[in-house]
Amino acid sequence: MRAVAIVGASLAGWRAAQELRAQGFEGRIELIGEETHRPYDRPPLSKDFLSGGLGAKDLALAEETDLAEVAATWRLGRRAVALAPSDGVIELDDSTRCQADGVVIATGATPKTLPAIPPGVHTLRTLDDALALRDDLRPGAKAVIVGAGFVGAEVASTCRNLGLDVTVVEALEVPLAPVVGPKLGAVCAALHADHGVRLLCGTGVERLHGEQRVTAVELTDGTVLPADVVVVGIGARPNTDWLHGSGLTVSNGVQCDAGGVTDLPNVVAVGDVASYRTPNGAQRFEHWTTAMEQPATAVRNLLAGRTTANFTSVPYFWSEQYGVRIQFAGHARPTDRIAIVDGAPDDRRFVATFHREDETTGVLAMNNPKLFTKHRRQLIAKPTAPVS
Repeated sequence: MRAVAIVGASLAGWRAAQELRAQGFEGRIELIGEETHRPYDRPPLSKDFLSGGLGAKDLALAEETDLAEVAATWRLGRRAVALAPSDGVIELDDSTRCQADGVVIATGATPKTLPAIPPGVHTLRTLDDALALRDDLRPGAKAVIVGAGFVGAEVASTCRNLGLDVTVVEALEVPLAPVVGPKLGAVCAALHADHGVRLLCGTGVERLHGEQRVTAVELTDGTVLPADVVVVGIGARPNTDWLHGSGLTVSNGVQCDAGGVTDLPNVVAVGDVASYRTPNGAQRFEHWTTAMEQPATAVRNLLAGRTTANFTSVPYFWSEQYGVRIQFAGHARPTDRIAIVDGAPDDRRFVATFHREDETTGVLAMNNPKLFTKHRRQLIAKPTAPVS
C-alpha cells in the first residue's frame, strides 16, 4: 500500500493518520476535511469555549511537531462527493480527484435541524457553529434549547451560567431514558430545575416564529415560548450521502465489521460515521472516546488487507452540566436492573451499576470519578461477532 486517503479531518481522521505512521506506514497520507480548520477538540465547544473560557487555539489537537511527524498532505475546505473504491478514487467538490490504495472514512455526522430556520437558531457541531452561537449569548436573553440530550443539557448549563433565561424542550417524557433508563434519566433531568432552568418534556416543536430573527418557539402542545436565541440539539445523522453508488453498505452509518472493515478490505470506517458490530448488534457511537480509540484497530486491519483484530473497548462518555460531572460506560439497556452502589441520587453524588441476569452491563456516576473508574475497569466486553 503506497497511499492512504483519510476522508474527514476531525479527531477520528487525525488519529487514523497518527496510527498509520505509528504502525509503520511510510507512504503518502492525504487528509481531506470539509472544515477549513486543522483538527480540534469538540467537547469544550458546548462548555468552556462557548462560555469564553477557552480560545480556538486552546482546542488544537495537533502541535507543529505532531503535524511534522505525520507529514500528511492536507486538503481542507474540501468535501468528498463520490468514492470509487475499486479505482481508489475520491472525487471532491471542486472536481479534483484524490487517488489512494486505501481509504479511511471518518466523515462524522451532521446535526439534525428544524425546517424554516430564521436567524438566531443554531446547531452546535463545529468551531464555526460555536463562534456564531457565542455571539448570540447575552445576559438576560431568552434561550430555548430544543433537545435535552447531553449536548443540549451542556448548552443549557452554559447559557444559564452566562445569565440567560433558559428553557429546555424535550420530546421524550424523560430525558436520556433510552440511554440510562427512566429513573436515572429523571435524576439527570433534575439538574435543570436545581439551577433555575425550565424543562418541558413530552412535547416537540411545531414551528419557529420570526423572519428577520427568531422571536418565539411554538410547541406541539400549543405553548409559545418567547426566544431571542434557539439551539437545536436533537441528534445527528452520519455523513454518508457521498457514498451512494460506491458499493459500500450504508445504513445509519457505514456498515463495517468489529474491526472497522467495510465490504471492501481496502476501505475502513471510524468515528461517528462507523456502524460496527458489537455484542448488541450493529451500533454507532458518537463519543470522543470511540473516535480516539477505534482508529488504531481499523488502521491495523487496513494495512493487513483483512480483519486481524476487533475493536472491543467498552463505550464510554461523559458530560459536564451545572458543575456536575456525569460519566457512563457500558452496553446497558433501559430495562436493566439498577443498583445504587455508592452515594445517593438526591445528593447528586452517586454511582449506579446496571445488571442483566448475572452480568454487569454498565455504570453511571455523578460527581464520583474515582469509584466510577473502578467499576468501569471491571466491565468486560463480550466477545464480538466472529471475524468473517
